[in-house]
Amino acid sequence: MLNWARKGLGLKEEMHGAAAVQSVGEQVSATPYTLTTRDDHKWTLLEETNVETKTFYVFTDDGQICMFQVVYSSLLGMKKTTTVNVKIFPKKAGDKVVLWDTDELKSWSWSDDKADFKGDYSSATISADGKSYHLKTQNTKVSADLTFTQAAPGFKVGANGTTTFGTDPAAPWGRMVHHFWPRCTVTGSISGNGTVVDVKGRGMYAYALQGMKPHFAASRWNFFTFQGPTYSAILMEFITPPAYENTVVSVGGVAKDGEILFAGASPATSVKHDATQVDKKNKLPVPTDATFIIGGAGSTATRTGPVGTRLDLIDIMGELPTLVKNIAVSASGTQPYIYQYGPESTLNIAGTQQAQETGPSFIEATFIS
Repeated sequence: MLNWARKGLGLKEEMHGAAAVQSVGEQVSATPYTLTTRDDHKWTLLEETNVETKTFYVFTDDGQICMFQVVYSSLLGMKKTTTVNVKIFPKKAGDKVVLWDTDELKSWSWSDDKADFKGDYSSATISADGKSYHLKTQNTKVSADLTFTQAAPGFKVGANGTTTFGTDPAAPWGRMVHHFWPRCTVTGSISGNGTVVDVKGRGMYAYALQGMKPHFAASRWNFFTFQGPTYSAILMEFITPPAYENTVVSVGGVAKDGEILFAGASPATSVKHDATQVDKKNKLPVPTDATFIIGGAGSTATRTGPVGTRLDLIDIMGELPTLVKNIAVSASGTQPYIYQYGPESTLNIAGTQQAQETGPSFIEATFIS
């Protein structure tokens, strides 16, 4: 079974070159961004190997960062898993994570239109107007009940928010999809590990589909979100493996209550690790200073400076379904990690739109291979 699955999962991709990546950035000259509808947030539920996620971040009024995430994955269409992750980050960088619960569900289902998810004492349901999400989970370690409501519209970069992979653009063999709610109001609570957090505050939601073998699509990820009193920003970047010539695809946008100010993609949208330090344990060049730039419609939003003390380090292999982990580790020795930070940041908006604001932010640097 392990050998069969290892072969099907694939560990080394053939060389295809950058031309085999049709970046969503190619769409922005004609369509900088498109507002999302309820249909854009339905689950795709592909049969082939893929990972599909809905991730919600909360920045509470009293300074806590929390996360609620639903992950659906399929390995060759034979092994399917759904996991609910809940996290309460420490208020002070360097302190222990308050709560980190990852629950691989034994049973789950989807609504007929694939918009809603229900599992073992867990659910993620979107309202009929497509403008709010109600999230719930409860087990022996955690209880969470949250509502995210759009303060600004949802958007996807370009016409469809999708980067495709394949030597024939008309028949791609893979895709990467991102849709965002960049600015939300959040209410509810998360409790566990002796702590109860009132999540009243601001937040954001990201839908992502890695519609192919994830380690073939991206070797690294960078993520940034800013949630200030007036402005919100979000930037997601992935870098392909050498098989696609380390192609960089970045998407992002800036919003305030009631509107998307601008959105765009690489090269106008970008991430740079201005200074790094090698993690002695994992031998990875971890950022200590970073610049995030979101460009579109004659404006740019820039965040630069130290990323601060790390909030957490996630061993991705430690959180994967057992079968997938065994295949990857035994066959390739891959040990990917996510480095997470929560510094106060200053967002500088220049160009057609002009503003400066300081507020909470969240940064991730992910190393896959």
